Amino acid sequence: MLDRFDLALLNLVQADDSQTADRLAARVALSPSAIARRLRRLRADGWIARTIALLSDRLTGQRLRAVVSIELAEHADHKGKSGLEERLRATAQIQFCYETTGECDLLVLFDCANMAEFNTLCDTVLTADPTVRRYETSFVKREVKFAPFVELT
Repeated sequence: MLDRFDLALLNLVQADDSQTADRLAARVALSPSAIARRLRRLRADGWIARTIALLSDRLTGQRLRAVVSIELAEHADHKGKSGLEERLRATAQIQFCYETTGECDLLVLFDCANMAEFNTLCDTVLTADPTVRRYETSFVKREVKFAPFVELT
């Protein structure tokens, strides 16, 4: 079970995982060695799934990003849907895929170098799949907010 110290550490490392145990100790009432032990345990126990680096807009600002709403065929079977999901997971240019309720079944974010790459991916991953009834694309003009943070209390 997670205690208040674990929750405080998880909140801090979500914002910046590069902080040292000494720096974290200034904000959480534990010694640096206790913080290091807790972080190792939180990772080992799967509370921290992975640590990633978020790239600057200087590297990603010129890329083509598209939010694609996918509607599955009315009679899409489990095998077809599983196959599509597997291809979506295996496509590096797809940054997220959520199964949703409402008008679309899946919501996907593509991040491509250019329109040609996006069109090729749509043709190979979506258009060629009979499980996909239709898809609708909205291109990202600019990022207004990106905050992958869950405040734990």
